[in-house]
Amino acid sequence: MNTPKRILITGSNGLLGQKLSDVYLAQNEVIWLATGKGANRHPQKEKMDYAQMDICNEEEVNAILNAFKPTVVIHTAAMTQVDDCEFEKEACVALNIDAVAHLARKSAEMDFRLVHLSTDFIFDGTKEMYTETDEANPLSYYGWSKLEAEKRVQELAKDYAILRTVLVYGKVADMSRSNIMLWAYNTLKEGKSAKVVDDQFRTPTLAEDLALGCVLAANAPEVGIYNIAGPEFLSIYDLVSKIAQMYDFSMENIEKVSSATLNQPAKRPPITGLDIAKARRDWGYSPRSLEEGIRICLGF
Repeated sequence: MNTPKRILITGSNGLLGQKLSDVYLAQNEVIWLATGKGANRHPQKEKMDYAQMDICNEEEVNAILNAFKPTVVIHTAAMTQVDDCEFEKEACVALNIDAVAHLARKSAEMDFRLVHLSTDFIFDGTKEMYTETDEANPLSYYGWSKLEAEKRVQELAKDYAILRTVLVYGKVADMSRSNIMLWAYNTLKEGKSAKVVDDQFRTPTLAEDLALGCVLAANAPEVGIYNIAGPEFLSIYDLVSKIAQMYDFSMENIEKVSSATLNQPAKRPPITGLDIAKARRDWGYSPRSLEEGIRICLGF
């Protein structure tokens, strides 16, 4: 008789964390614990086990790991506001590097598998589609911090999967921040004026698909790096245009601009599609089409 997996999720109040909770709420054979800062924000919180945990507090992390004894930790907590990382470098290092290094050390010590979330922003955006073996060259402090975190996982953990993803979108209850799909839909629906870049290209990732990728990684035997992203490669402007087309909104108030005109504190890589052939081959990862993802995200 197989011993059931014991899954611990960090950052469970975030978009990906809530989608992971949705997946595990539907499974009976898995014992799992959601953790996050503050109170549990999931709408079905009465049906799930939850512990408040500051991922930067090593004593708190150790106490919860020792009590729960996970076989897998899916680490979704991170400082992902790219521009904030440029100004709050100490906080960025504490959350994106130091906390990851501690989890990686505990992974080896306690013999649990670590599924760690990374990003396309470790690349400089000089080619259309990146594979797992392409050389990283981050342009921002955020990208640098996530690359350093990958190195810590590889150095310190024995059993791990690093999942790189890109431009995650979706909708959950009590969201702490918006994302490209929700912003674009609301902007178009209300006929607001907006500047949208046409020189940044991505493979947008539905949060539900990323959650399923995390579950595949949690159950897989392979150690290494995997791209988990959407199947379609397009510019941010074309993405907004697609939403306008699907819902019959006008684009007349949307101005096409280059990234240089936005004067963002952190430099973004211009082109970062992620090639998902490895995850398709090894794990059977199969993301929804962009149109289906948009309909799932927006609810109609």
